Amino acid sequence: MKTLLPAFREILFDRYFLLAAGIALASGLMLYHLRGGEAVVAALIDDVPVFTLLIVFLPAVLMLSAIIEVMLPKGLVERWLGVGSGFKGIIVATIAGAFTPGGPFVSFPLVLALYRAGADWAPLITYITSWSLLSVARTLVFEIPLVGVELPLVRYLACIVLPPIAGLTARYIARIYRPPAGGIGDR
Repeated sequence: MKTLLPAFREILFDRYFLLAAGIALASGLMLYHLRGGEAVVAALIDDVPVFTLLIVFLPAVLMLSAIIEVMLPKGLVERWLGVGSGFKGIIVATIAGAFTPGGPFVSFPLVLALYRAGADWAPLITYITSWSLLSVARTLVFEIPLVGVELPLVRYLACIVLPPIAGLTARYIARIYRPPAGGIGDR
C-alpha cells in the first residue's frame, strides 16, 4: 500500500491529469448552468459504462504491454523497426498496422512495447497511421458488408500511401526535434 501512494500522488498532480480534470469540471459546470443538475446526473450515469470499461481494460492493457515488452527480443525490434531500419521499417510497420486486429486497447500498448524495445519514431507513426487507415479487419467486418466492395477498395487504394508518407514525415521531424529523454509512456 505504501508504494501505491506515491504513484497515486504522482498521477493526481500530473499536468495532463490536472488539465483533463479541469476541462471535465468546466464542462460539468457549463452543463449545470445550461441544463441544470438533472442533466449533470444523466451525463454521469451515461459515463458509467465507459468508466467501467476503462477500469476493467486499462490494467489488462498495461499488463499486455509489459508482457509484450518482455517477450520482444530487443535486437529483433531494433533490426526491423529501429533507427537503422530505413524504409524497410516503414513497410513492415505499414503491413503490421494494417493487420493488427482490435481497437486502441490492442494497438497502443503494442506501440508502447515496441518503443521500449527499441523501435524508432518513424515506424511507430507509420504503424499507428496504418492501423487507423488500413485496418483489414475493419474493412472485412464492417465496410464491405455494409457498403459493398467498391467504396472500401477505392478508400484503401487512396490511403495505402499515407502511412509511409506519415512515417517519412515523422523521420524528418525526428531529425529536427528530438523529444526529451524518457520518451512515451514514462512519467
